[in-house]
Amino acid sequence: MLVLGGLAALILTSPGWPVVRETFFSWDQFKESFPDVLKAFWFDVRMFMVVEVVVLAFGLVVALVRTTRAPALFPIRMLSVLYVDVFRGIPTLLLVYLIGFGIPALELSGVPTSAVILGGTALALSYGAYVAEVYRAGIVSVHRGQRDAARAIGLTESQALRHVILPQAVRRVGPPLLNDFISLQKDVVLISVLGITGEAFRTALIDNAASFNYTPLIAAAFCYLCVTIPLARTVDRLSVGTGGLAR
Repeated sequence: MLVLGGLAALILTSPGWPVVRETFFSWDQFKESFPDVLKAFWFDVRMFMVVEVVVLAFGLVVALVRTTRAPALFPIRMLSVLYVDVFRGIPTLLLVYLIGFGIPALELSGVPTSAVILGGTALALSYGAYVAEVYRAGIVSVHRGQRDAARAIGLTESQALRHVILPQAVRRVGPPLLNDFISLQKDVVLISVLGITGEAFRTALIDNAASFNYTPLIAAAFCYLCVTIPLARTVDRLSVGTGGLAR
């Protein structure tokens, strides 16, 4: 309380606070811009919900390929390793630029050129690599005895994976997956660089350019906080619950 009170006193008594308050925290500007920003934020919600479904499915496939030890799948396993290494190493913003502007420049027939689709693809490829590693960690964490016990009662390898290994692995990595979901929800803002006007951050920038006031950006930040804070608390509760079950 002393630290927060000191920071508040330092900010509120600073010489430039009246200007900052009017530029960033104008209530009139907030009321004027918030409806448009909130309407555009619905696009962000739909975008990260769709991308998240793709990421969860694609990441699981990559993780299963990476954990298999079948000799015949060695080339595919190497491709999955290369994919994870490359797409985890490229910044997401840079990947959005490369895919969003590079794919249309190729002028390939039959390939979508919509900025929404290309931006979503870039996010899915980036986060798919991270989620694949989260899944893989969960699969590897399940003791080998679980698989052996499943095989001993007559289950095939695929049945043991489906009914014994994966349910335990997914339960263990629930909180990390939700953390990635929160990050993805925020990073949807990156596709605004492709010129998508219906996105919350882009809408806030347009209002900012029209009024020379940064309050619309605060309105966009408020929309994101209304989603990320409840998700963060959900992650905390799941983490505690998972820890208790593990003990």
